Amino acid sequence: MRFKKQKRHRKTVRFFCVCFGFRQPFKVLCDGTFVHHLLHNDLTPADKALSNCLSAPVKLFTTSCVLAELKKLGVAQSASFQAALKLAIARCDHEKVVSADACIAEVIGENNSEHFFVATQDADLRKKLQKVPNVPLIFGLRNALLLEQPSKFQRDFVKSSEEKRLHLTEKEYKALEKRTTSVSANADEEDSGDEEGLGHHNPGLQPHNTRNYSGKERDVKDRVRFKRKKAKAPNPLSVKKKKSHENPNRASGKEVKGDDGNGENKRKRKRSRRGKTVAGADV
Repeated sequence: MRFKKQKRHRKTVRFFCVCFGFRQPFKVLCDGTFVHHLLHNDLTPADKALSNCLSAPVKLFTTSCVLAELKKLGVAQSASFQAALKLAIARCDHEKVVSADACIAEVIGENNSEHFFVATQDADLRKKLQKVPNVPLIFGLRNALLLEQPSKFQRDFVKSSEEKRLHLTEKEYKALEKRTTSVSANADEEDSGDEEGLGHHNPGLQPHNTRNYSGKERDVKDRVRFKRKKAKAPNPLSVKKKKSHENPNRASGKEVKGDDGNGENKRKRKRSRRGKTVAGADV
């Protein structure tokens, strides 16, 4: 359960950091009720408890109106008053002391320019600050500190602001229109200068490449043209040799003796005599 709570807190902190530019160390604005809750549940030191909640270093702040309210409560809140004196004072610019919730609401304003996390136990104040787009809220529950998830108003505000960034504003649209008209006017002047030099009228834009393409390629510029691969000769080592169909008798190119009337060629066998021959004798 504790792991799920920490994961939910990290997700909420990341939402405010990405969408509204919160940066570490986070500044936490505390009121008197929250300081009293920390002391009552022994969540001290306060900066360590809040840094564990946000998983990041923090700086604690309060206002002079909150200190004045705690001082008025007397002895019952003397410990809370002494603990609040140790916190840094956020400027509230009130000449007369006002209530703590009114002071904090005024310090936050409409856009929370100082990027404060507001820590309070006042449910009405938390409900009021949920309507401010970029105010993360912290409250205590027994001996645990919880970070509220972004309200529906805050999520809708982020969604609408993202949609606005996707479209041109009226000022940007006018600047773009002015630039396009100036570019088109310069292009018309260049075309008119080319027409005077060539001596003929050339309406519209002409393709930069003068080659003639057929079909769909005429309307496409700078199309990549691939070479067709030609058929190559087969590997001579992988081809069988051709068989010769000639007459084996004519392969030697010599005439065969002993041709009879039937047209049949006969070969004569020659005997080689190994014995010695006698001189003057018939062989």
